[in-house]
Amino acid sequence: MRLDLILAIASMAVGTLLALGAALRARRNVAHWAFGIGMALLVLERACSAQMIHGPGSHAAYQWQLWRITVASLLPGTWLCFSLSYARGNAREFLRKWRYPLGAVFLLPLAIVLLAQERLIDATAWEEASNTLLFHLDSAGGAVSLISLIASILVLGNLEHTFRSAVGTVRWRIKFMLMAVAVIFLVRLFVASQTLLFSQIDPRLDILNSGALIVAGALILRSLFRTGHFNLDVHPSHSVLQGSVTVLLVGIYLLLVGVLAKVAAYLGGDASFALKALVVLLLLVVLGVLLQSDRLRMALSRFVSRHFQRPMHDYRTVWRRFTEGTSSQVEQTEYSRAVVKQVADIFQTLSVTLWIVGDRREDLTLAASTGLSERQARELQPDAAEAATVLAQLRDHPEPVDIEQVSADWAAVLRRCHPDEFHKGGTRVCVPITSGPEVLGVLMLGDRVSGAAFTLQDFDLLKSIGDQVASGLLNVRLSQRLLQAREHEAFQTMATFFVHDLKNAASTLNLMLQNLPDHFDDPAFREDALRGVGKSVAHINHLISRLGQLRSALKINPVATDLNETIKGALADIAPEKDFVIETELAPLPPLKLDGEQFGKVVTNLALNAREASTGPGGRLRVTTTRVGNWAVLEAADNGSGISPDFMARSLFRPFQTTKKNGLGIGMFQSKMIIEAHGGRIAVQSAPGQGTTFRIQLPIGTT
Repeated sequence: MRLDLILAIASMAVGTLLALGAALRARRNVAHWAFGIGMALLVLERACSAQMIHGPGSHAAYQWQLWRITVASLLPGTWLCFSLSYARGNAREFLRKWRYPLGAVFLLPLAIVLLAQERLIDATAWEEASNTLLFHLDSAGGAVSLISLIASILVLGNLEHTFRSAVGTVRWRIKFMLMAVAVIFLVRLFVASQTLLFSQIDPRLDILNSGALIVAGALILRSLFRTGHFNLDVHPSHSVLQGSVTVLLVGIYLLLVGVLAKVAAYLGGDASFALKALVVLLLLVVLGVLLQSDRLRMALSRFVSRHFQRPMHDYRTVWRRFTEGTSSQVEQTEYSRAVVKQVADIFQTLSVTLWIVGDRREDLTLAASTGLSERQARELQPDAAEAATVLAQLRDHPEPVDIEQVSADWAAVLRRCHPDEFHKGGTRVCVPITSGPEVLGVLMLGDRVSGAAFTLQDFDLLKSIGDQVASGLLNVRLSQRLLQAREHEAFQTMATFFVHDLKNAASTLNLMLQNLPDHFDDPAFREDALRGVGKSVAHINHLISRLGQLRSALKINPVATDLNETIKGALADIAPEKDFVIETELAPLPPLKLDGEQFGKVVTNLALNAREASTGPGGRLRVTTTRVGNWAVLEAADNGSGISPDFMARSLFRPFQTTKKNGLGIGMFQSKMIIEAHGGRIAVQSAPGQGTTFRIQLPIGTT
């Protein structure tokens, strides 16, 4: 039996086992399904290749090659979906952001294969070489190969980004899974580049795809042996290819292969060119692995520090990275996660945990960790007596300390709270997080790459980082208290208005109840009392409705709407008054994407404000619409009492700020929210005694 057929069958067996294993997992997610379907497609592709090797003739080989291309057209989208979702806690965000490229990678190859099957490979240009059939690539086949090459680059870039975003033991756990998929797509990138370069499909290269699947299977089993499960959470940023080594190395590879091909063609051809191109790829892969190696980076850092008489840490770079990575966080949980990630990167430690002191100042709770789950933390959390012992020690000795060298009870508690996952991971260090005499928490480090010992320079830097973390925690807590104070102030303001109006309504009802026994038999009094009760109840319901609008989130449903008709409808619902006139001059406008009901509230509010601002006979509101470039402009100008510059600058669009005697100060705040929700903007010009002009701009042609 031929070696390529043996490898194809072996790879089918490995892929089938992995696909079944993914399908039988109890907990499934997008990454699970993408992995299982991707493995099943790889098995089908290997089956087509095996049939092509074992086929009885050239025609059968041609048919199996078409089937192989059809199955392979589904691989790029499936594995791109896996690379966007595996080990990513924010996978939904990535899938939503990549939905259009993902759809293109899924649909374009399949559409080309189904609609242009006769132009995939040239059936009239077969060549017999070494008992192997070579298929010349036609235009549609070239497009499929190009999409496969681009998708391979995107998959490799996503895998690299996931690896670079992971820290600590999470990176250690996902490394072999990422390497396994990377092996598959590095080989596919090589095969696709050779196919495009020579415009032909060489079945002899399929032996590489079979070997890659077998190697990947071994790496995946190693990964599952390390983790024991498939689900891990990493939260990468959305700049997936920024600073990517993948893009750099792929660019270098394609450039070198192109140059080698030109040289080979100039010298009359080179039968071993494909082998040389493969060697170049392997060398670049080794370079990429070395560039991502934690051990190599630490070894280089220590070598430079030892032999070139410089500190192990570039303190300016370290401090800039640490402050940039933590200063933007305003919530304690996010700040703590940023701290442990930065510390793990700086000191090349796989396990970093931050325990903070609770509100009662007598317990330690987990804030963030690169190695411990919340369930593990609950099991390891010290009780009140143990926490008191630890806090007393940290209060008296606020310096970083190697707890492996201490036999006291407090050190034993900390060692239990931060178990070492690697027996060769070196020592464990605790860094007290203190502010003056107050202990805010403790930062634990362990499982350092290569088991390297912490030096005096490391301890000095850890002390500085501990002080910075203490300052950051205090700032975060202060920000939270300030936010709570502002929320309390807003609640008090709202309660003041609410209670004031309720008090007036209650006084009216109370007066009626006091007079009811004396005048109950008077029909006119009963009619007046019923009218008063109804008016009070309506006022209370209106007040509750206005406050409910402020509390609930604004939702708009924009559809193609005639702005002028919306304005006319809103103004028609306002009761006319003989001392107040509304004039309109509405220019033709194209349909806008508006929520007519919500925007009608804006027009109504402007009209009512203008009417209430009119101080006597002759009150007027002029409403006009025009088009200025890509904007529809609505102007509402009145001749009322105007607005003071101070109120206009500080309070006009803030809730509960009003100059009206019976107002709540909600109308303009709500109007501004509605306008901005439509992508528009509002401006105001006014002066006391000179009227007010509101100018609203809405975009034309947006969805």
